[in-house]
Amino acid sequence: MSKKALKRYISELSKEQLEEQIMELYSRLKEVKQFYDFVFNPNETKRIEECKFKIKNEYFPVSRRKPKRRRSVAQKFIKLFIKLGIEPMLIADVMLFNIETAILFSTENTIKQEAYFLSIQRSYSEAEQYISETGLNVFFHDRMDSITKQVWDQEWFNREAF
Repeated sequence: MSKKALKRYISELSKEQLEEQIMELYSRLKEVKQFYDFVFNPNETKRIEECKFKIKNEYFPVSRRKPKRRRSVAQKFIKLFIKLGIEPMLIADVMLFNIETAILFSTENTIKQEAYFLSIQRSYSEAEQYISETGLNVFFHDRMDSITKQVWDQEWFNREAF
């Protein structure tokens, strides 16, 4: 359905019908609920802190379980934050926090899977692109240099990609 057709359909609905449809969307679709929850209670700082806690927990679990080291946890948050329209500076901070946490983990643990290093390099490339597109290079230049230096110091096999 095109936007024009949707607009025509919405204009034909009564206020009660429109309210009913919005409530139906809110209860059925997780994305709609997340959007309205954010609109009415944005609290970006709290969301970022929760996100960072979950990312850190992937590498340094609070409980006694083994670290899962899933890149997807951070990626889901980042995609959601972009959809919700959270401040780009905060999104870039989360992107780099994820990479820095993974690098810290690799300093303290021996990792043999090449996929781990490739995954972190992919995250770095995505962060670099996002930071460049949003014009935040000046703010994050030092952190990105630090990441590159750590990767070289640890002699990652794919360090030249950084």
